[in-house]
Amino acid sequence: MNKIYHLKTCSTCVRIIKTLNLPSDVELQDIKTEAITPEQLEELHKLAGSYEALFSKRAQLYKSLGLKDKSLTEDDYKNYILEHYTFLSRPVLVYNDQIFIGNSAKTVETAQKAIHGD
Repeated sequence: MNKIYHLKTCSTCVRIIKTLNLPSDVELQDIKTEAITPEQLEELHKLAGSYEALFSKRAQLYKSLGLKDKSLTEDDYKNYILEHYTFLSRPVLVYNDQIFIGNSAKTVETAQKAIHGD
């Protein structure tokens, strides 16, 4: 399934979705109103290779909870992502069994090429 996990209130996510000009077969899931399920996270983990790759260390909660000063395990990353949507790095696009995580220009460009073959 082709899907993008995002926040509709995040201007960066909105800009990236517009930039990607997603085909109609890409489902959008606002992770604030429709929480990511353990099964969905497991699928993302299989594609990404680790929970840490899916985890946002830029989240305000990451800093306010003092997590940057702790040694987190893969289980910790998984549990934090499931506990609060802000810990999922966004957007996360799954397209044709490829995963694109985050909002770096390089990631967006690579996703654009995968979708449109440019």
